[in-house]
Amino acid sequence: MANKGIKVLIINGPNLNLLGTREPKLYGNRAFGKFLSTLQEEYEDIELEYFQSNHEGELIDRIHQARSGYDGVVFNPGAFAHTSIALRDAIMAVDVPIIEVHITNVFARESFRSKLILADACMGVITGLGLEGYRLAVERFRLEH
Repeated sequence: MANKGIKVLIINGPNLNLLGTREPKLYGNRAFGKFLSTLQEEYEDIELEYFQSNHEGELIDRIHQARSGYDGVVFNPGAFAHTSIALRDAIMAVDVPIIEVHITNVFARESFRSKLILADACMGVITGLGLEGYRLAVERFRLEH
């Protein structure tokens, strides 16, 4: 692989492996793998890696691993955004900028979704812009470097 300028890790949390078929009225009908391929083509100068898990501990481990060699992390924690103090602590423990992304507008949904307990530990939050939120986060890391 050619040496690329920056390295960004995209992490998706629980149920996001079902994008493309899961509640398409909310999440659209595009599988994340196809979207990721498009991003990789568009951002040839950025090394984009991807990880998805439905398990909190695996997400924590991957955030810890991001300390080495990544310029940024784009993280969609799914429902863990509203519940996981452990993920918040993991974000706080690493010295890598993380942008939290949500496909739907969490503030226009059920009231329990409006509490984002990871948000203040992150560099920023993008919510409600569909898969484009990931692109905007990657672009933000590109602008920083």
